Amino acid sequence: MGTGFNVAVFGAYGHTGRFVVAELRERGFGVLAVGRDEAKLRGLPWPDLMIRQASVYDPATLDRAFEGADAVINAAGPFADTAAPVIEAALRAGVPYLDVAAELEANIDTFARFGDRAEEATVIPAMAFFGGLGDLLVTAAMGEWTSADEVHIAYGLSSWHPTDGTRAASKVSRERRNGKRLRFSGGRIEYRDDALPTLDWDFPAPWGTSAVLGEFTMADVVTVPSHLAIPEVTTYMTVDAAREVVAPETPSLATDGPSSQTFVVDVVVRSGGEERRIVAQGRDIYAITAPLVVEAVQRVLDGRTKARGVVSAGEIFDAADFLAALAPHITVTG
Repeated sequence: MGTGFNVAVFGAYGHTGRFVVAELRERGFGVLAVGRDEAKLRGLPWPDLMIRQASVYDPATLDRAFEGADAVINAAGPFADTAAPVIEAALRAGVPYLDVAAELEANIDTFARFGDRAEEATVIPAMAFFGGLGDLLVTAAMGEWTSADEVHIAYGLSSWHPTDGTRAASKVSRERRNGKRLRFSGGRIEYRDDALPTLDWDFPAPWGTSAVLGEFTMADVVTVPSHLAIPEVTTYMTVDAAREVVAPETPSLATDGPSSQTFVVDVVVRSGGEERRIVAQGRDIYAITAPLVVEAVQRVLDGRTKARGVVSAGEIFDAADFLAALAPHITVTG
């Protein structure tokens, strides 16, 4: 049974885009498959898809592509190039916009550029594994707390074979920050050129103690502080995964279905001497983005939201309820 809603997916033929299209179809949404390369769109394994060719460099094609859409999901990186033009087109169409950007700079730009202009619209950046999931976990862990002293988000990945899109986005990010790294401390983004610290993190079973890179900064440092009063937000990544994703000899991820990669996200929130912890575990950081963003678009279209404007997942949704809805895909404890 259909939902009665049509969702346009920009970048439908990309690695993550295919997962998003499949999840939308499974839930009964109509899908408008949008992208620059018409041949790749027609090569998607669903012959009944509505195909719309469009380019971020031609606003008129985006306007035509989004005709009849009730929402837009942007799954095409680098988001430094695609986010603003696709948001502009969604605003012109008067429909909600969600993306799966893990790029820090793109997410910072979205909040800064559209924060005032989109007050009456719905724009949700980073509705993905990095940024969205971490924000939901932190918000759920906070509970009744209105502020906290610090939050630590540790990522454990069994492996990390990047997609071509991840590699392209990483290159753009490095160029934009002139090789410097970012961290969020004292309530603001800092740019640094020193080495990342290495330490041990005690993940829950079956992971155990693993070496991690501290201040391996991900999109959570944008999403979490956008609505929670936490001056220190630090993210960590297991050393082996961090090395693998940047190594040029690591093969790009090519499988169409979910990979064998497993993950754990361990969140610790501290306030006034008290500590709260919440943990999520699952499989394939790219595949899991699909139920995250599709659950989000479903809640937006159903009216199960708490805010408008440019907002992160934890601000616009009931975080605990949202995480519970992901139970078939993610195991959450704490």
